[in-house]
Amino acid sequence: MIKNSEIKKIFNKKSVLITGGTGSFGSTMLNRIKNLNCKIKIFSRDELKQDLLRSKIKNNNVDFIIGDVRDRDSINDAMRGVDIVFHAAALKQVPSCEFFPDQATSTNILGSHNVFNSAINNNVSKVVALSTDKAVMPINAMGMTKALMEKTLLSKARNAKHKTTFSIVRYGNVIYSRGSVIPLFVNQIINNKKITITNPNMTRFLMTLDDAVDLVLFAFENGINGDIFVQKSPASDIQTLVNAVKKYLNVENHPVETIGTRHGEKLHETLLSREEFAIAEDLNDFYKISPDLRNLNYEKFYESGVRIDSNEDYNSSNTRQLTEKEIISLLEKININSIE
Repeated sequence: MIKNSEIKKIFNKKSVLITGGTGSFGSTMLNRIKNLNCKIKIFSRDELKQDLLRSKIKNNNVDFIIGDVRDRDSINDAMRGVDIVFHAAALKQVPSCEFFPDQATSTNILGSHNVFNSAINNNVSKVVALSTDKAVMPINAMGMTKALMEKTLLSKARNAKHKTTFSIVRYGNVIYSRGSVIPLFVNQIINNKKITITNPNMTRFLMTLDDAVDLVLFAFENGINGDIFVQKSPASDIQTLVNAVKKYLNVENHPVETIGTRHGEKLHETLLSREEFAIAEDLNDFYKISPDLRNLNYEKFYESGVRIDSNEDYNSSNTRQLTEKEIISLLEKININSIE
């Protein structure tokens, strides 16, 4: 975790824009930096979430801006005078993106393109974009659009004619964030409904919202143009996760129903592909993948391409698996009533 003194230095007298700022990540980042000597712009299209967050924090350092990354004018207006951008705006629900891939494309790819171009045109110093494990070897529309978001950012990072530094973070499931599986389990238990699971053997990376913020801050401090950062995250299979939630809530006999895999879901998620894992730099708690900055000189590419020697990727089945006790310890750190 980055020290508070370093965080104060990073944001001192800076203007910060968080796209999708009323989401779980944006709210957590806001809580981390709201009392520092900086100006913060929360940019999102949800007026209700903005009003709730505004009423909750009551801070004169924070401006709330209603807009949509799809709308170039609204993001350009918000970007004026900004030094730092955390790009979190996205459509993230796998099933809904499967049914509405055009909407996922408009937000995750074209909207991100608007954000990146606006950052360049407004001489923003640094942009950190939030991506997902689903962008690696994607099989669903959400992952595909986030993968193309990454490629769009990398294309900007290769352009040496501007002053903006771009980097990416990828992470998996955030424990008890909005739309994640644990709030669903808790809601089902509270309402005396069966807990529904897709596949008990399915595995997912697990991290806290504070872990996500720490990863983004680490990328901000250490990233150069085109770097991708991944935190070394533990994982859990769904059965162990359900057992831990039931024990935590003291309802170990609560019924569970297996309903099958949803549209576009993988059995295991991957944070680094085999090719990326082969060249990843080990930074203790993190991995860094430096960008491939070769140009379109195809002769050079074919005659002296990069050799890949790794036989495995970094996925949610070959990382460290959490025990029920460890998951319960994580749940104990979270106030479940604080997540909407």
